[in-house]
Amino acid sequence: MVRTPVAAGLAVLSAVLAVGGLVLGLSLPEPWQPARAQQGVVVLPDFAAALVLPAIGAFIVSRQPRHGLAWLAIAGGLACGLRGAGASAMAFAASMGELTAAGCLRWVSHTGWAAGGMLLAVIFPLYLPDGRLPSRRWRPVVVIATVLVTLEIVRGIVRPDPPLAGYPWPVVIPNPLGWDALAGLGPALNRTYYVSVQILLLVSLLGMALRARRGNAVVRRQIAWPLTGFALYVAGMLAGPDFSVPAVLGVFLTALGICFSVLRYRLFDLDVIVSRALVGAGIAAVVGTVYLAVSGAVGLAVSGYDRQAGLAAALVAGAFFHPLRTRLRRLVDQHMYGRHGDPRHLAERLSAEAGSTDPARALTTMAEITMDGLGVAGLAVEVRDTRRTELGRLGPRPRELPLVWHNDLAGTLLLGPPGERRFSREHTDRLIAAALPYLADVAHAIGVSEDLQRTREQIMAAREEERRRLRRDLDHGLGQALAGMAQSLNQVRTSLHSAPSSAEQLLGDLREGMDGVAQEVRELVYGLRPPTLESLGLEGAVRALAGSEARVSVRGSLTGLPVALEGAAYRIVREALADLRRHARGHDVRILLDAGAEALVVRVEDDGPWAAGSLGSGLEAMRERAAEVGGTCVALPRPGGGTRVEAALPWLSSM
Repeated sequence: MVRTPVAAGLAVLSAVLAVGGLVLGLSLPEPWQPARAQQGVVVLPDFAAALVLPAIGAFIVSRQPRHGLAWLAIAGGLACGLRGAGASAMAFAASMGELTAAGCLRWVSHTGWAAGGMLLAVIFPLYLPDGRLPSRRWRPVVVIATVLVTLEIVRGIVRPDPPLAGYPWPVVIPNPLGWDALAGLGPALNRTYYVSVQILLLVSLLGMALRARRGNAVVRRQIAWPLTGFALYVAGMLAGPDFSVPAVLGVFLTALGICFSVLRYRLFDLDVIVSRALVGAGIAAVVGTVYLAVSGAVGLAVSGYDRQAGLAAALVAGAFFHPLRTRLRRLVDQHMYGRHGDPRHLAERLSAEAGSTDPARALTTMAEITMDGLGVAGLAVEVRDTRRTELGRLGPRPRELPLVWHNDLAGTLLLGPPGERRFSREHTDRLIAAALPYLADVAHAIGVSEDLQRTREQIMAAREEERRRLRRDLDHGLGQALAGMAQSLNQVRTSLHSAPSSAEQLLGDLREGMDGVAQEVRELVYGLRPPTLESLGLEGAVRALAGSEARVSVRGSLTGLPVALEGAAYRIVREALADLRRHARGHDVRILLDAGAEALVVRVEDDGPWAAGSLGSGLEAMRERAAEVGGTCVALPRPGGGTRVEAALPWLSSM
């Protein structure tokens, strides 16, 4: 773009004019050097403005080419550079005897001084930080400043030659266009202009302060640092020529603050510096006052005990320190960031939302509140890698923060880059610390809800599977047996009169059928809950099931096991024994029940051939039994030869 090289060229020109004017002025013969240089004062506010502000303006143009404040800074700094270079060139020409040329160069110096001072000290601050006036009511101030500086430039061009008495140069530099009719009005016009400029300086400072006071948190943070530098500059200018050092420092600080506030380019956390300075000053003032007051009171009450008075004062002042620091920090944060950046206000908003609805809906709303409270461009909340709520733009490298609920990781908070309303890193950390506990509570609640939902689904699936098994057993076994018995009864009824001997045979068959039905009913009840588990417990039931064919060993205590865990373990042992007897046909069968710290381990193994491929549906049934209580079941080759079936049934899943 053309604007960027033009701005850079003007910044370089301003710096060359400022440095060239300074070098030329210092190289002049002593009578022609500026009075300030003769007093040892080299750097003036105009020199600082010409050197710094155009460079800052060019930097802003490189980022935002159309920003009006950047061009105001360049114009004002360039005018200050013309003032310095014109003044030195005027003195040089006069020292060489070229008084007419010196008079013309004085026009350049005076115009640069008047225009640069009015632009940078009055008009420019009113347009901070967004290039617009605070309101239309401030337009008259700009108009008055413009008219006043125009009249001053015209007055400098037509100013009559002053008398030699009190003149800063060895000879009077004549003005080619001077009006002698204005000779008597010179002192009065000078005083009027200087008083008007001082009033306008205070008005501009007041405008910045009011904008910071009435603006939102973003505006306050943008104006805080330029306002501090400008206040220092105004104080130095109002104090007089002997206080040029604070004015120069104020120019530098204002220029840097302008760059940071306009671009929101955070090389430093300037609000942290301001905040800490205010908090430190407040603590020092209050604690010092308390210390002196208590020390004096104790010294008067107990004369002659200076050490005791000092100790008492130190103890009382120390007691004030921490609560005072906390209170002052809150007040400064509230002033700089407003209620929107108050950690307590953010915590109140999150707390009110956390209990107003179910956790899943609350998470989305709380994520929006957190994103708005932290002032970030994007935010995401991940819960156990199963649920993700994402808002805004996270960027390529989001900041990750764990959501910890009572030492358990409940989820992860991902923060994107800062948005338009930026806080310092230190204040953002305070806001994050206020929001994390509430987000962790909701993330934990969602995790618990998902666990409950999965458990409910597992229970429903197990119940439906059990119903399917019962239906199959009743229909295929007991139902068919009862249908056969009904048919036998019909045959007995027909045969009672015609063939009593065959009826007796049929009754015998019917009796055997009834015994079979009773056995099937017992097996059906046994499948629901083996009676041996009720009477003997898991260890006794397994030993009874194993008989003399297998060796049973137990580690840990099996007392107080959950009912579901006992049933699953027993059925896995029964199915494993049946499958191993059927397929592996080993001679050394061993059963281990290991009640560990986290799970009940059930292991059934023999020394027969590796039979994983032939276990088939039996292994699948064992896996289903283990899955019902949240466990696992696998078939492995036994070290040294043989087959091993091992199931791990966790305690928590079965409670």
